[in-house]
Amino acid sequence: MSKYHTGTEEFRVNGEELVAKIKQLLHEGNVRRIIIKDKEGRTLIEVPLTLGVVGALLVPVWAAIGAIAALVAEATVVVEKVEQ
Repeated sequence: MSKYHTGTEEFRVNGEELVAKIKQLLHEGNVRRIIIKDKEGRTLIEVPLTLGVVGALLVPVWAAIGAIAALVAEATVVVEKVEQ
């Protein structure tokens, strides 16, 4: 039996707050996956994250998140975290 399990959290944010919220979540660590949904609940982007994904590999993801933030008035951020 694994000593790690996952949990999810959901946050509703305005479009202009989206990038800042994701940066905050990544800074906290232990994030396995981020899903951004529109206000109707449709998935706009799903970003699986691993411990080795840093720096230049995230540049295209940041560009996509920035574009989504510019297009949506309200979004839901679903965060899957690894908990011990």
